Amino acid sequence: MSPPPISTLIPSATVITALFPPKSPPLSNPNHPQNQSSYLLSSRREAATGVILTSFASLIPFLRQPPVATAFSLGISGPKDWLRDQKKKAAKYLLAPIDASRNSLQSAYLLITGTGTSPEKDLEEVQRVIISAARDCIPQERNSIVTFQSNTGVEVCTFKLVLKNAASLLDDNDPTKLEAEAKLSDLERSFSSLNSVANGSAPQLVSDRQKVADALMDTISSLNNFEQGIKDCLEV
Repeated sequence: MSPPPISTLIPSATVITALFPPKSPPLSNPNHPQNQSSYLLSSRREAATGVILTSFASLIPFLRQPPVATAFSLGISGPKDWLRDQKKKAAKYLLAPIDASRNSLQSAYLLITGTGTSPEKDLEEVQRVIISAARDCIPQERNSIVTFQSNTGVEVCTFKLVLKNAASLLDDNDPTKLEAEAKLSDLERSFSSLNSVANGSAPQLVSDRQKVADALMDTISSLNNFEQGIKDCLEV
């Protein structure tokens, strides 16, 4: 809505004249008490007239200005921006499961490539660590309770939950989210392959132990790629 014309806001000359009559002619005897009172009254009337006219003049530039912009144009961030900032601040907590799984896989690699006195026990420990590091993301290794929860629509794969949280502000077709989902699928395949290699290996054979070690390194690489996908979603 545009402001009303300036001419409608400034009183006409007739109104001003009615409110503030013109200055009286000079007094014949300014020292007379009655003439002094009239002179003071006239001076005050002239001063008041000047103040009001000055106030009207100061309004003219203001009335010509465009309407005040809305609050959103002042740079106030919305709820989505606030949530994005909160996710960035909590990134290290969201990435903690990935970091913990990587540490576990690295310890398994050192164990399987070491010179332990009991290869059978070493492989058993590696198998246990693999299942723990996969965080319920190997379907064939889920127990009955986890399988029941999965079949009822409750997500149990920790890495899927991490991705869902990190990409919650992105559209389904967002390239960053799609790339992270592809990296998650690769990670799940890598864990499944690692688990199969570990379960089918003979701990006494150096070649089999090396296959497990190679599979561990491949899974660690896939885990690093997935972590980068999560960071891309979080913009950190």
